[in-house]
Amino acid sequence: MKKAPSESTSGKAIRCKAALCRKAGEALVIEEIEVAPPKACEVRIKILCTSLCHSDITCWKMNGSFPRIFGHEAFGVVESVGENVEEVKEGDYVIPFFLADCQECVDCNSEKSNMCSQFPIDLKPGMPRDGTSRFRTLNGEVIYDFLAVSSFAEYTVVDISHVVKVSSEIAVDKACLLSCGVASGVGAAWKVAGVHKGATVAIFGLGTVGLAVAEGARLCGASKVIGVDLNPNKFEIGKKLGLTDFINPKECGGRSVSEVIKELTNGGADYCFECIGLASLMDEAFKSSRQGCGKTVILGVEMHGAPLSISTAELLRGKSIIGTLFGGIKGKSDIPLLVKRYLDKELHLDEFITHEVDFQDINKAFDLLLQGKSLRCTIWLDK
Repeated sequence: MKKAPSESTSGKAIRCKAALCRKAGEALVIEEIEVAPPKACEVRIKILCTSLCHSDITCWKMNGSFPRIFGHEAFGVVESVGENVEEVKEGDYVIPFFLADCQECVDCNSEKSNMCSQFPIDLKPGMPRDGTSRFRTLNGEVIYDFLAVSSFAEYTVVDISHVVKVSSEIAVDKACLLSCGVASGVGAAWKVAGVHKGATVAIFGLGTVGLAVAEGARLCGASKVIGVDLNPNKFEIGKKLGLTDFINPKECGGRSVSEVIKELTNGGADYCFECIGLASLMDEAFKSSRQGCGKTVILGVEMHGAPLSISTAELLRGKSIIGTLFGGIKGKSDIPLLVKRYLDKELHLDEFITHEVDFQDINKAFDLLLQGKSLRCTIWLDK
């Protein structure tokens, strides 16, 4: 891996390239920008590799503050740190992540929550501590950040609550995946559901997050992992990640998916996961879970803003339903564990990367994901 530049840039603004979005839904434009030095409790990172997540696509389509630098799955090397930063230093390899882990508030210190209350997640731009941006165009125009990371730039500034040091042994492109999507899916099975050995699992939606749930269930020792998706090609990929069965809703012979799942699991799956973001599928996942102990985990953000309506009669039969962000992952403690499991050849990451492009071709990554042709496309900023 390459280290940060040897000449000292600490305390100075850096000029670098970034992929700017100037209007919702428009192609990104590579421009030279200026990145300010980190303030207290902040870290400036040289991004080596980043990847495109569906959340980037969703917010890229929405009206909001522009120009903006998207991207939140990344791996890089610390270029400089601000005051009061002790846990990382120049030259350390780090993974930034979107959900803060301050390690100080009651929630970060709880084993039951990963929702930091000191720096709660917010789609509005601005650094967590002062609400300002560290990015400017060369004519002084403010560039807005995204999800506290903004990795579609050669350099970014991240609050220390959003970054963790990891082993330099992990491959650059594989490390990116642990910033969001893969970590979210694996964590949902491991930390939120607590899938037990021999359990039956049903996953609705086999994108990156859904397939990562399958990988998490495999690591937990599930005996049957059922994938539900309209694309049969996902089963071939999923077999490498723990899927044992596949259901195409269009090929159920007039039966509901929940009926098929109950037949495959002798009464219902122990754990169901909804990874698309449709209220109707959330309800179907809930119906597919086992009476008395079935647990349904919601990972998808409802794409139409529709409310979720479930049967209280089903609920009273001992079923439960829970939502999660980042799969219950605490960035500071859990990401290094996932890195270790990958290095120990336990956790699969390679299978999630279907394409790679150079930074100047970043819009190809958008096209591939919009066309449903990729799981994760890695974007190299420094090879």
